[in-house]
Amino acid sequence: MMGRQEAPAQLFYDFDLERHVPANHMLREIDLFLNGDTLREALRPFYSHLGRPSIDPELIIRMLVIGYVMGIRSERRLCDEVHLNLAYRWFCRLGLEGNVPDHSTFSCYRHGKFRESGLLRQVFEATVERCLKEDLVSGEGFAVDASLIPADANKVRSVAAEDWSPEVARDAGNRAAREYLETLDDAAFGAASPVQPKFVAKSDPAAQWTRAEESRPYFAYATNYLIDTKSSVIMDVEATRAIRQAEVGAARTMLDRTEKRFGVKPDWLAADTAYGNAENLGWLVEKRSIIPFIPVIDKSERTDGTFSRSDFQWDEKNDQYICPEGHALKQFRRNYSDPNRGQDTGGRKKYRCLKATCQACLSKEICCPKADARYVTREPHEEAREFARECRKTKAYKVSRDKRKKVEMLFAHLKRILGLTRLRLRGPNGAKDEFLLAAIAQNLRKLAKLRPRSVRQEAAA
Repeated sequence: MMGRQEAPAQLFYDFDLERHVPANHMLREIDLFLNGDTLREALRPFYSHLGRPSIDPELIIRMLVIGYVMGIRSERRLCDEVHLNLAYRWFCRLGLEGNVPDHSTFSCYRHGKFRESGLLRQVFEATVERCLKEDLVSGEGFAVDASLIPADANKVRSVAAEDWSPEVARDAGNRAAREYLETLDDAAFGAASPVQPKFVAKSDPAAQWTRAEESRPYFAYATNYLIDTKSSVIMDVEATRAIRQAEVGAARTMLDRTEKRFGVKPDWLAADTAYGNAENLGWLVEKRSIIPFIPVIDKSERTDGTFSRSDFQWDEKNDQYICPEGHALKQFRRNYSDPNRGQDTGGRKKYRCLKATCQACLSKEICCPKADARYVTREPHEEAREFARECRKTKAYKVSRDKRKKVEMLFAHLKRILGLTRLRLRGPNGAKDEFLLAAIAQNLRKLAKLRPRSVRQEAAA
């Protein structure tokens, strides 16, 4: 006999939302690590004690967490999903009859109290503190890298850089243009480099016109991750222009902020060649005492068969280089009253050999065939560069090179699983908000995976 499904007519229903959420659902595990009381305390000074109650800010944060954890990019769709999905309603504490906020509420909170209070940064730091508490961070080694995320800007609605100016941005009047004016002196944006991009987007002037990996050029921001290599916990995140100078500066900012906020300073730092300039290596070695497992940017090697700078031996005691034939290359042949004499504007020093010595040398044709005498330059922070070269020869460098790939895996997870392949929000603040929320989601997923409820229950038992 064929059955028929019919909904029985009942006046009252006994429905337990808790029982209808699977025990192994990811949001159950994430719920253990998200504390709403701290959110309210952080926002309390921004609310009046009079008037009607507002929408609970914890509800907005929980809905945003669902959106980034589950890869729901549209806020309109997020509201629909929370309205229909029982697990989402349970996570947001809405029950069966709770009203879901309108999608416009997210913009009001984002551009208002969240930004004024720096709430998203506080939520992110709370996840890092929980990772520290759960022993997911060793603090021994960090890795840093950056990845480009396309901005919400189009080449068609852009202008040439020479036609763009702060006055044009003021006339534009949109929020992204106003934020662009506020970041002109910011080391992560306007002050990162005096070189201007070829095009500027009217809708988002701070986005960088760039081309990476032989792809078509596009407008983009860079998300910078500083991770602990033990469990790939994101220790800090920073949004910058998509240029190397801004990314290197962001690495220093994140290292300083991590030590100041959590008291954690790594013994070594792993990064790619983009972070191997002399100034950055000098800062890591001389000021921060961090071992740099970073390839050195070195353009001194020659390919024409003549001696390179590495063929000359440095004599630190006598402040001179020794050529392969045993002759001395000195910076000065007599004492000068001006200590800056012999240095160029970049702090680079020149060590020269005597002309008579070079002319009589048997190796002149493979040393300086087109010059009367050979000279060798010594870059600023050369001691730190030499130290980084020696570090590269160790076994620890090979281990760090493998661990550095964990940053790339996080970026792949960010784009393929969380769906952050293009920004929805415009302006530097919009990029910061999106990158912070994505890092929050990744840390929470890490906690849910490595420290689930069942593991702690077994430990307590």
